[in-house]
This record gives sequence, C-alpha cells and structure tokens, in this order.
Amino acid sequence: MSTLKTLLVQAQLRWKDPARNREHLQGMIAAEEHGFDLVVLPETFTTGFLGDTDLPAEGMGGPTVQWMKGLAKKYDCAISGSAVITEQENRFNRLVFVTPEGVCGYYDKRHLFAFGGENRRYAAGRQRVILNYRGWRINLQICYDLRFPAWCRNRGDYDLMLLVANWPSKRVRHWSSLLEARAIENQSWVIGVNRVGQDGNGLQYPGHSVVHDPSGQCVANLGNVEAATVVEMDLAAVQKSREEFPFQADADEFLITGLD
Repeated sequence: MSTLKTLLVQAQLRWKDPARNREHLQGMIAAEEHGFDLVVLPETFTTGFLGDTDLPAEGMGGPTVQWMKGLAKKYDCAISGSAVITEQENRFNRLVFVTPEGVCGYYDKRHLFAFGGENRRYAAGRQRVILNYRGWRINLQICYDLRFPAWCRNRGDYDLMLLVANWPSKRVRHWSSLLEARAIENQSWVIGVNRVGQDGNGLQYPGHSVVHDPSGQCVANLGNVEAATVVEMDLAAVQKSREEFPFQADADEFLITGLD
C-alpha cells in the first residue's frame, strides 16, 4: 500500500476512568465518516499519565486490548495507543498496535520520565520495535522518547515514526520543534498524537498533534481542541526524499547498550 490514511484522535482523557475513556474514544472514531487504515490514540489513553494508581492491573488479555481488537476488526484498520499493562508483576507504559486480524504488536516505553516519577511506577522497555503494516515500516515511540535522537535514529529500517504522548502545555514549543527535527534528520514521516485538557494532577495539555512529511514539512496540526482528523501519507515521499538528498550515507556509527 503506497498511501496510509491515518486517523489522529486528539482527546480529552478522563482521569482514572478506563471504561469512560474507551467509550468516549470509540465515539470520536465512529464520528469519522471517511475510511482509514490506522487509528492513533494518545499515551495512557485509558487513565491519563500516571492515572492508574489504585486501579486494577490489566494485562494483554484485559478489556482495553480486547476493545482495541474489536475496533480494529470493525473498521478494518490498525489501532494504536499506549496503556498501562501489567506482566509478571511489572507495569509497563505500553504502546499497543493491533491489526484488523487481531495481531498485537507492542513497544514498552524505553525512556521513563524520571522528572515526573514515571520510573518509580513502571519498568522500562528493553527493545526497539519496528512493525510492518500494509507495506509500511513503523517505528513505535512514546512521549519522552522524543528527546533522545539516538534512540529515534533511522537506520534505514523505518518509513514512519509513530509517537503518542501526554506532553504538557508548558513545554509545547519543545514538542513541536523536536517532532519536526525527528522528521528532518530521519527523512521519514512522523506522527505525534497528544492529548488536550487537564489531568488529575492539574497539568494542562495543549494538543498540537501533528504529521510531518520526510522533509519536515507540517502537513497537519490539530491545534489545541479535541479533534479527530484523517491524514493521508504517501510512502513514495520517503524514497524520493532519500534519493534526492542521501545524507544518511554519511551518518555516524553507534551502538545503544542495555538492550535485550
């Protein structure tokens, strides 16, 4: 598939209320009249960031992943977003990617936001994850990962960087600048989906979910209100960008340690 129609869902999340969030997000998806290949939800879309305190643990067989499977089948699309998932007594901030066939891929957030205490709540991921979906190679990332360009580096192995976030308003300039930079330096499409509204800790979120093309050009920005928008991306733009300006051939070699 040369084009990928992606529904960006920029939502106001309900604090510590998974069932209500699933219902609300399902309504936003259902309101979209046009077809799409992929749905992208924000980080921790069932609870809000660090909003899982005192909530029952949920595994990959729990209600959230089952809900995602149902939607993926219903709309014949992939659906992605991060949720708090527990495995072997460890909680992970996990970006789940479910295909229409019900196949679940996932990425556990590598860089935990120690400044906000995330490292005390969850276990860090130990694998870089790139999934293949309808001819696209998709690199999965979560929020704070955006600040680490070596971790996001394109090694000739992905066409799209998909990043979900709960990125606060006070650092929205960093959000916008870093997403643009990741697209330029990696010559890939970049999707960044953020939330809006206020969470239970009083933090404000600005939205500004965006799509950048492989030249860094912003082709969609959802602004600062709750919204859901379909954006069409062309895979040929990746190859064109890399052929016209093949600077990746001069990139430095490096090794990231501490991985499985």
